Amino acid sequence: MRPRPVLCSIASALSALVLLGACGGSDSTPTPSGGKPLVGVDYPRSDTDFWNAYIKYTPEYAKQLGLSLRTTNSQNDVAKLAANGQTLILQGAKGIAMAPQSTFAIAPILAQLQAAKIPVVTIDTRPDTGKVYMVVRADNRAYGEKACRYLGTELGGKGKVVMLQGDLSSINSRDRTEGFNACMKANYPDIKVFAEATNWDGDVAAQKLQTALTADPDIKGIYMQSSFALSGTLHVLRQQGLLVGPRNPKHVFVVSNDGIPRELKDISDGNIDATVSQPVDLYAKYALYYLKAAIDGKTFKPGRTDHESTIVRVRDGLLEDQLSAPLVTADGGTYGGVPSLKSTDTSLWGNSLG
Repeated sequence: MRPRPVLCSIASALSALVLLGACGGSDSTPTPSGGKPLVGVDYPRSDTDFWNAYIKYTPEYAKQLGLSLRTTNSQNDVAKLAANGQTLILQGAKGIAMAPQSTFAIAPILAQLQAAKIPVVTIDTRPDTGKVYMVVRADNRAYGEKACRYLGTELGGKGKVVMLQGDLSSINSRDRTEGFNACMKANYPDIKVFAEATNWDGDVAAQKLQTALTADPDIKGIYMQSSFALSGTLHVLRQQGLLVGPRNPKHVFVVSNDGIPRELKDISDGNIDATVSQPVDLYAKYALYYLKAAIDGKTFKPGRTDHESTIVRVRDGLLEDQLSAPLVTADGGTYGGVPSLKSTDTSLWGNSLG
């Protein structure tokens, strides 16, 4: 049986990384002119407002931290990510930041980069296995719990909700799902949850939401695990005559997850009700911060940081800096014990993105 092309691509890229490691890895690469350490950043995709914001912030923080920067884009393809790692090493990168979207498939790439003595920081996602220097991420289980608390409060602990999941091969989708379900079971047992896997695909999310609303027109809540589903969700609600203000009995409460500018505007306009703001600006900043620290030979241990976050030990040899990700609502109220920020709050990155 002939191997699939994608597996051949990964194998070829990893073989090249093995060769680089055998030849001395990053120790044999030159330092960029001007003495600035060279780091590589792989962008996972550029088809969402969230990741385009990350692409915008990265060079700004590289300049602030005194780093020279090379970037690639793996376009949600693990084979391209492996090849991009090879490219960045050949360009002289002393460390690499990446955001693998398939967290179970990244282990071989991480192993080869470790063999090549290239420190790796992952942002937004955490590898299922393997070691990296630091994971920069918010607590994704808390994302699901905050969405649960909001919907549970607004629905008075009763009714039906749809959870539009991402891709369950991603630790993010699994964590958000587990956090949401555990919170619902413990605090709102009379709310029935319909979980729909969407592979982070907006068209799939819209189709599954349409089907769910047709089968159960009394659904009163939607949790979108990412803003990828925002446009489709609003389109479906509009088609069904359900895109009405929160005081209308037909209103369906919608909680999203990202904190992009459009979500904040939709909250203010009454189209959706809440979101959890992922700190994409801080993802860019601290990915580069930890790469610089790795190059400088620094080490970290669990505990509070000087930037209002907590480093936790996820498993042996893997630390995660869990950044703050606030619930955002129209009124800035407290829901099920969870405080929120107003959607107009200027501290939110979605309100400061130029």
